[in-house]
Amino acid sequence: MAPSPQVGAASTLPSSLNAFRPVTESPETMYAPARDGNFAIAGVDAAGMNPDHVRQVVDYPTREAPGTIVVDQTSRYLYFVLPRGKAIRYAVGVGPIARAFPGGEAEIARKAAWPRWIPTPSMIERSPGQYARYADGVDGGPGNPMGARALYMHQNGVDTYYRVHGTNDPSSIGRSVSAGCIRLLNQDIIDLHDRVQPGAKMVVL
Repeated sequence: MAPSPQVGAASTLPSSLNAFRPVTESPETMYAPARDGNFAIAGVDAAGMNPDHVRQVVDYPTREAPGTIVVDQTSRYLYFVLPRGKAIRYAVGVGPIARAFPGGEAEIARKAAWPRWIPTPSMIERSPGQYARYADGVDGGPGNPMGARALYMHQNGVDTYYRVHGTNDPSSIGRSVSAGCIRLLNQDIIDLHDRVQPGAKMVVL
């Protein structure tokens, strides 16, 4: 969604079991209102959620190594690969596939908390009424469309302008939305952000 002004140095992939900790909280606990630094995160009514959209561990046989992120744009799920044929599944909102990253492998070059958002020139050109007023950028916070966290994807060392990020619009999860990036509930992107390290592999299907 937004240009990345700087790229963090790659680090080792997750070596701590903390990255692969189980999902043990109840949905009511996972999606409760919370404070994150100086900002408040609105709660999500877990009782009203589609059960398939709740963060959960699922069977996921794959050749990808633990710590890899796999995004299935068609089914609108993101998988964080765990050991022993399991993965954590997160429901996502996905932009029109024709505008999205075309697929294949990439690398998480850096990650950010409460990221600043700047619409790309192509977004402004395509929808000036929607994006031109934000040309100078929007500071991080609850009103920022990138939400509480962002993961920045590079391919062959080049920024793809494709992001995995939070959202302040829970109703968009599971739908075809946004300008082509992958969005998660703020509670889910915080969980994923804590597990993923710069240098992690990402596969987009």
